[in-house]
Amino acid sequence: MNKLLFIIIVLLSFSTYVCANPNLKARTGILIDYHSDEILFELEPDAQIYPASMTKIMTSIVAFDLIKKNKLSLDDKFIISENAWRLSQAGYSSMFIMINDQVSVENLLRGIIIASGNDACVALAEGIAGSEENFANMMNDKAGEIGMTSTNFTNSSGINDPDNISTARDIALMSKYLIQNYPIYYELFSEKTFTWDRTGGEVIKQGNRNPLLYKNVGVDGVKTGYLAVEKYSLASSMKKNYRRLIAVASGFETKKLRSSESLKLLNWGFRNTNTFEVSKKGESFFELDVWLGIKDKIKATTKENFYVTIDKKDIKYLTVTLKYDGPISAPIQKGQQVAKIIVSKKDENIQSIPLYATEDLRKVNFFKSLLTSLNYLIWGDV
Repeated sequence: MNKLLFIIIVLLSFSTYVCANPNLKARTGILIDYHSDEILFELEPDAQIYPASMTKIMTSIVAFDLIKKNKLSLDDKFIISENAWRLSQAGYSSMFIMINDQVSVENLLRGIIIASGNDACVALAEGIAGSEENFANMMNDKAGEIGMTSTNFTNSSGINDPDNISTARDIALMSKYLIQNYPIYYELFSEKTFTWDRTGGEVIKQGNRNPLLYKNVGVDGVKTGYLAVEKYSLASSMKKNYRRLIAVASGFETKKLRSSESLKLLNWGFRNTNTFEVSKKGESFFELDVWLGIKDKIKATTKENFYVTIDKKDIKYLTVTLKYDGPISAPIQKGQQVAKIIVSKKDENIQSIPLYATEDLRKVNFFKSLLTSLNYLIWGDV
């Protein structure tokens, strides 16, 4: 028989006003929920952009990946080439490294992430890959692995190159990958200042270029960008309690608009939508009835975390049901799909999530099986 274990219906006794559109003043943008991957807003998200200094997110990811694999250490030091040093003299945002100095990977990363130093990008790229061209190949390999299908990196900093391109959607995907896979190193993106005590020069203290970090609203990253041909851009992420949103937009006419419009977009997402945890791998368990097993119940769980994001105006229509044909006949193997969770809004199924047995469960012996079957025939009691 089809067994319905539970129905969760979320009802709101109050009405919520939902603004249909945040009217973002940018050329392109996207807002996604970090946990559910739901797209909450998009404005030409696949339009080609010059990512400018948002490129440095990938530069950091390549380094973090090597550190995670023990192929690079924060304490490793690279000798600064004339090529890297010249960028600190060219009027671009810089860490202001000195030629022939030896600088640690940790300081270079802080110079890249906090001070947006183009010179630090080149120094790190050359130290890791021998040349910036080789490093760009590593960046593109990683972009392909992440699924950034509309991106091509030609340098480590994002400065002027017509072939260094991406999209708001790809930058959002890259930002999520950064936060999800390198949570400890991601904390660097929230640091507000970087003090660089250079060899043979005066101490330089620079502030983080991300204006939203200073507003104390829950923003903890990610990266600004500017090129004359692209105008101002920003990848940003805001966390409130357990929930996180990621916004990426480009083509803001002014710095002020970049800040105010990005914050407006993030706040719009939190104000108008909710995200619910449906199941968490290794933490959420569901008990199912068993027929002719050595135990009467078996626990099931999902193989991944599942979340659902929904407009607040639709919360009263949200239902979550657990369904299976049960009781489930033993034997049951660990990892066997035994049920599913159905998430619905009105009559529309939003998600169908498989549940898997968490253990092996043997069938009872012949005599116990016979007795149980007779008992059921006589009393209808399983």
